[in-house]
Amino acid sequence: MYYFYILRSVPTGKLYLGQTTDLKKRIASHNDRTNKATKPYTPFELIYYSAFKNQEDCINCEKYFKTTAGWKRIHRMLKNTLVKIK
Repeated sequence: MYYFYILRSVPTGKLYLGQTTDLKKRIASHNDRTNKATKPYTPFELIYYSAFKNQEDCINCEKYFKTTAGWKRIHRMLKNTLVKIK
């Protein structure tokens, strides 16, 4: 299976979107600070994921959610989850 996922930085609230074949391992790699792009924003919590049988479908999903329309959709879909961190 291929997974598209959205993580939220616990301290900052920043979102990180990605895709992987091993979701648990990938989240752990973000949280153990081995990923250069996300290291300053750890720890992360998983707030959304979708599973796909086909890698191309997963990649297309990630590409869509990284567009302006996709970001707006994320905020509509997860509006209760994305309440501002105080």
